[in-house]
Amino acid sequence: MNPLLFDLTMLNSIPANEKQVRVYFEKAVKGLADEITYDNLGSIIAKKIGNPNGPRIMVAGHMDEIGFIVSEITKEGYVKFIPAGGWWGHVVLSQQFTITTRTGKCITAVVGSKPPHILPAEERTKVVDVKDMYMDLGVTSKDEVINLGVQIGDMITPFIESKPLANPKFLLAKAFDNRIGIALAIDVLKNIQSQQHENIYYGVGTVQEEVGERGAITASYKIEPDIGIALDVTIAHDFPGGSKETELGKGPCLMIYDSSMVGHVGLRHFAQAICDELKIPYQLSYLRAGGTDAGKIHLSKSGCPSIAVCLPCRYLHSHTSIIHEDDYQNAVLLVTELVKRLDRKTVEDITFNH
Repeated sequence: MNPLLFDLTMLNSIPANEKQVRVYFEKAVKGLADEITYDNLGSIIAKKIGNPNGPRIMVAGHMDEIGFIVSEITKEGYVKFIPAGGWWGHVVLSQQFTITTRTGKCITAVVGSKPPHILPAEERTKVVDVKDMYMDLGVTSKDEVINLGVQIGDMITPFIESKPLANPKFLLAKAFDNRIGIALAIDVLKNIQSQQHENIYYGVGTVQEEVGERGAITASYKIEPDIGIALDVTIAHDFPGGSKETELGKGPCLMIYDSSMVGHVGLRHFAQAICDELKIPYQLSYLRAGGTDAGKIHLSKSGCPSIAVCLPCRYLHSHTSIIHEDDYQNAVLLVTELVKRLDRKTVEDITFNH
């Protein structure tokens, strides 16, 4: 498994608690970027100047993953929690999680609820509400939990070991949504070290995407980009009975529509032309619900033509998401080529002639 993807997915960072990923990002881009800055919410920005008079290209992935926040410690020593991001009750029960204390100590917990044996028949057919769940730390009192260092407001993240599956190109991990985007921003920055790009590249790790693309707002206001490229994941429809609209191994997806943005047509056509020229496989994708950081970037200041380049991913917003390594490598190639070719004339053509 790609060491960058392994390292990033094993880190724990939920909305407003992105420090682990931010520190990793900073170390990874140090020596590659000309300048590293931050917005006031904690998004990190790695700037690489190709042409100081060229357009500003913002390439952004979000650092946060879905998780929970400790909201209550019961007298029996159970931990209640509130969601940080979108969860479906079915994928939470009986799963292992990690509670990270203020000092960085990691505590293993298991989600529990009333056993199905004692549920009334009408309750067995319903999804258990997250508010009725609790985390079991293997203790017997509130004092024990407090002595472990657990406090109200602590971060809770899914626990799973990142690994390749039977076909090693199929990769299993938590938090591919969206450590994929962070890895891509880093790999593209590496690629343009020795390649000409007639623009200013901004590789960005944004905060709080899972609760409303908030870091994308503040980071794009700081950068004032001319082109926005959001890096994320999207639904893979290759499950049994699925529509096969998007499939693992068939290339990265160009988002034509989601609830946050109608993708910029000119920028999408430009990306498609690159894919056709270089024989990069790609797919077109849409979401009826949900969005990406591009939804906020494209509304920054007076507007910014934007596109979302997303990897198809199975089992989003759960412990066990799966991607295909070829899709990742093809996304790196596509975004690198976009950055190489987005000079001032091309950006103006995309902006004003489509």
